[in-house]
Amino acid sequence: MPLDGILEVKDNLITVEDHLDFNVSFETTKFHKKKYVINENTGEYIGVVGSSFNCASHPKFFKGVGEVIQDNRTAQELEGAIVKSFSSRNNAWGMVDITLPNVRSLITTDKHQTSLHERIIGLHAVDGSCSNQVFFGQIDSFCTNGQVGGEHDKIRKKNTSNFCMDRFIQELKDARQNFYAQSANLQKWAETPMPIFVNVIELLKEIIPSDKKAEKMASLYAQEAHTRGNNVFSLYSAFTNYSSYADTRNGFVLRDTGNDTKSESMWQREHEVAKWISHPKFKALVAA
Repeated sequence: MPLDGILEVKDNLITVEDHLDFNVSFETTKFHKKKYVINENTGEYIGVVGSSFNCASHPKFFKGVGEVIQDNRTAQELEGAIVKSFSSRNNAWGMVDITLPNVRSLITTDKHQTSLHERIIGLHAVDGSCSNQVFFGQIDSFCTNGQVGGEHDKIRKKNTSNFCMDRFIQELKDARQNFYAQSANLQKWAETPMPIFVNVIELLKEIIPSDKKAEKMASLYAQEAHTRGNNVFSLYSAFTNYSSYADTRNGFVLRDTGNDTKSESMWQREHEVAKWISHPKFKALVAA
């Protein structure tokens, strides 16, 4: 994923970089149901939203997320935290990706062992391109593939007229995502061999709505299986390789649209992976 910067961790877990550190104002368009979004620092018009749209600024959102994380982690867990920032859509879209190296668990297959570290992602936009979101997941230390959980491993609130940042933060405080429970599930996948009767290419064509993409994914799975063994975790690792890299290493080069959306496009790949592992055919592998 294109990287804007690695933020220095001091007293505040998240310190927003200058290009995302701005307030927004709105200006009514000639169409009464729409309004412009304006970056108050630069005066640029960076979006058009509905007349009832309401949002917090990037600094307020990310500061709130960082404070909740700090309040719910020990000093030892926070030590060495790696905080990366990404932006898209002329800075209207922002993302902070936090890895806690000291919160970790081992995943062991019959051929390989790797450690997973806790990962927390905050996603925010002031142009209506996404809602206010926090995701919980892991990162694989062996290949640095990022992983997010499924539908129950996130907090999400839309930017409607009654959106309240304080209520969002309270929901985040109340969340009970469990990194170790997620890791235990992945260990189960590592211990689940790929059934002998399964044709991987045909399976992937049922899970992935693109035959060309499915065939490339089968090649990635073969590489992962060579290292990690023929198991469900290797298939999942192939999926997360796709969502973590977009170059000749895996054959899934990201198309350059020239619209400043690379970071956002890579994040959408993580959503694709979440859908794939929720597919009945993938779930059946674990249940087999």
